[in-house]
Amino acid sequence: MELTLWTYEGPPHVGALRIAASMEGVHLVLHAPQGDTYADLLFTMIERRQRRPPVTYTTFQARDLGGDTAELVKRSIQEAVDRFQPEALLVGESCTAELIQDQPGSLAAGMDLGGAPVVSLELPAYSKKENWGAAETFYQLVRHLLKAQMPAPGTPPPSPQRWRAEGRRPRVNLLGPSLLGFRCRDDVRELTRLLGAEGIDVGVVAPLGARPADLARIPAADANVCLYPEVAGSVCSWLERRFGQPVVRTVPIGIGATRDFLGELRQVLGLEEQPMAPESSSQLPWYSRSVDSTYLTGKRVFIFGDATHAIAAARVASRELGFEVVGLGSYSRELARDVRAAARELGLEALISDDYLEVERAMAEAMPELVLGTQMERHSAKRLGIPCAVISSPLHVQDVPARHAPQMGWEGANELFDSWVHPLMMGLEEHLIGMFRHDFEFVEGHRSHLGGQAPAEPATAPASTVALASGSPGPGSEERTPVGTSDPSWDPTGEAELAKIPFFVRGKVRRNTEAYAREQGLALIDGEALYAAKAHFSA
Repeated sequence: MELTLWTYEGPPHVGALRIAASMEGVHLVLHAPQGDTYADLLFTMIERRQRRPPVTYTTFQARDLGGDTAELVKRSIQEAVDRFQPEALLVGESCTAELIQDQPGSLAAGMDLGGAPVVSLELPAYSKKENWGAAETFYQLVRHLLKAQMPAPGTPPPSPQRWRAEGRRPRVNLLGPSLLGFRCRDDVRELTRLLGAEGIDVGVVAPLGARPADLARIPAADANVCLYPEVAGSVCSWLERRFGQPVVRTVPIGIGATRDFLGELRQVLGLEEQPMAPESSSQLPWYSRSVDSTYLTGKRVFIFGDATHAIAAARVASRELGFEVVGLGSYSRELARDVRAAARELGLEALISDDYLEVERAMAEAMPELVLGTQMERHSAKRLGIPCAVISSPLHVQDVPARHAPQMGWEGANELFDSWVHPLMMGLEEHLIGMFRHDFEFVEGHRSHLGGQAPAEPATAPASTVALASGSPGPGSEERTPVGTSDPSWDPTGEAELAKIPFFVRGKVRRNTEAYAREQGLALIDGEALYAAKAHFSA
């Protein structure tokens, strides 16, 4: 195994923990050594939950390996059932316990546990990772609980439009949201409101907040919405095959995807088309048409995260905000094909990697003006001096806001608009402060127009700290004799670099660059000369 300082995903038993902690009435018995109990902190610290996850560890130690660890497993299972009385019991093992080969699931199956459903988990820790573990746990749990309802082979699937004959509103399930996912709680709340406005009821939300009895009600819905393919993709495909439930796979992140999501949902359920006016609830369409948005046009953006959010971010960035996507990648190897397809549409080669240092190198080579990534890309972008917004797990406590902050639906588009645009605007502010830092309103002693006291004596600034936009002479100018005094001309490279400077200071920069060129005796100003002038006056 490759040892790293940071990882995008934990081992698969962390995925199993996510499913157990997301649900109610479910308990997980994990055969694991004492050190593997660190996963509790992910929920109590990062998710800020008021209770620890529903898991019992066998917590064997080195001295236990000389005895019968199978008895330790059986004792831990019985104690967990007696104490917590779960409605469903998950049994699995961590990466370390896998080497002992005690097979805790088989041990649990041979015990008399009072009728509680027992789901044995096979979690190959040395070939799979956290998201796969979550998807496999969710799939095995649903499959086990729906075993008795499985239709006989050849049974025609129910119509997704049967809601009309039954005299009720159409009903869908929202599958995939879980703890340690990115803004799942808020996405569920936003989509429930959005679907309610469309006359569609939400049947089961799972695994987040669901009980085992709720999973048994999944087939009663007319369709399933696969919100997060990393967790719910395998479950939705199985339900489609065995129960005939259609799956809505469009992830409603962004204005365009939300429109497509509602269109796909109406088509599946047989609902009439309705005019959609997201402008009434989202600021993004209005801003994209405004003159202020021209500052964002063509901004270079690098995107990396889980497949669901990386693909959605690439679509929003390129189609709705006018950014130029210069890098797209994901650590989700199970969905690498989808990420590669999205990258090809943008003329890019997708980066599929779980090495954060490789991602950082690709980020540096792409030279973006904004990074959209995980918590680890935030660290890398900080080292590179690039603005960053977090769009995906893995996350930190600051990415789990107490306020309502969805990524999906119309309100989610507002959140994307704020969290992506603000870093660029703050970057512009810092750029302008640096450019004008020696103008009169920034120097020490400057008075407000409301102030009555005399300004303090300005400190004598070193000659090397004169800003380009201030027009003041540079260091040693009184000793330098200009070679020529005629106005210099601009070559195409110089004009191209000048055009990148915000229009409201471009004229001032042009004048002061020409003054620098005259002082240096330059007849032609190219891109190199412009940046030499900038370095000269802002040193």
